[in-house]
Amino acid sequence: MTCSGRAYADTAVIGGGIIGASIAYHLSRLGGGRVVLLERENLLGAGSTGRCAGGFRHQFSTEINIRLSLLSIPMILAFHEELGCPVDVHQDGYLFLLSRPEHAAAFRANVALQNRLGVPSEYLEPERISLLAPHVSAEGVLGGTYCARDGIGDPNGMTQGYAAAARRLGAGIRTGVAALGIRCARGKIEGVETTRGFLPCGTVVNAAGPHAREVASWAGVDLPVFPERRHVYTTFPFPEAPSNHLMVIDFATTFYFHRESGGVLMGMGDPDEPPSFNLKVDPDFLERVLEVGLQRCPALADASIHRAWTGLYEMSPDAHPILGRVGEVEGFYLANGFSGHGFQHAPAAGILVAEEILFGSARTLDISPLRLDRFRLHPPIRESNVV
Repeated sequence: MTCSGRAYADTAVIGGGIIGASIAYHLSRLGGGRVVLLERENLLGAGSTGRCAGGFRHQFSTEINIRLSLLSIPMILAFHEELGCPVDVHQDGYLFLLSRPEHAAAFRANVALQNRLGVPSEYLEPERISLLAPHVSAEGVLGGTYCARDGIGDPNGMTQGYAAAARRLGAGIRTGVAALGIRCARGKIEGVETTRGFLPCGTVVNAAGPHAREVASWAGVDLPVFPERRHVYTTFPFPEAPSNHLMVIDFATTFYFHRESGGVLMGMGDPDEPPSFNLKVDPDFLERVLEVGLQRCPALADASIHRAWTGLYEMSPDAHPILGRVGEVEGFYLANGFSGHGFQHAPAAGILVAEEILFGSARTLDISPLRLDRFRLHPPIRESNVV
């Protein structure tokens, strides 16, 4: 058996994106025994983590997501200090542009909830939007919300940092090793079948991103997580590019952009596209993106497209993550369905799942509302602020 360097593990983490790396690190830091992370690609973060825009924010519509951000974001900001790994972080804020009355009303309520929980977000009238972001056209905008503590981080740097720290603490980080199945007996985890042989373990964490539904099925668990494609584009540098890294989001269209390498990074979702694992770039979609982009950032007229790629959101039915133990299978834990917010909530997910495994329940934050059984126990509360 060469999968783990030893013939066993206490915990196997399936998925080497930032969620899996964070869990491996926090488990190791808390004394979780022999931890082995399995990543089928030759590099960590090669899936959704490496394709995301890297934003982090407090501006959500539900208390649990706001609390996840309040836990996660200080860990992002202190990443270099805690792990000794420098990462790029720009805390220039998020600005949501609202052009429909129902959105303006909902975001006013969101700000009230955020403020009650200690988040210094604020509702802005169009005149203040123009002062805050002179490169943004507020034409047709009724108002907006802004939080200066939101920002842009470094998904790849943090993934590598977590993995390196986990390694130093004794974890096995195995790239190029694919999980093929989960072996259970009498309702308990026995181990993971891999391309390098069978890895015996008593605990398995599903951190497989958009592939989480398949991984859960190996343990006989029906996990409602589905992949959705998102297009991302960067431009070459241009003279009128934004001067800071403020993330601007046109909520009605989901178009977003921020400064990137002297140009702009931008993207947008397609509400009519069905779930799929399609990662091909649709050349016709750029026209739709630029139609909105030029309206909200007129300076884009002087920019040229540099790169285009796609990534996958792992969507849950209520746009909240699915975290923690699965009651039907002893030793099986989930960290899935982050619905586009996996990077920013990865630090919190890592420590919360590690606590749940080692102590029986998460101590830092109650994650019982995020467990899989919520979908059968009560009508879920949907996170409405998804872009």
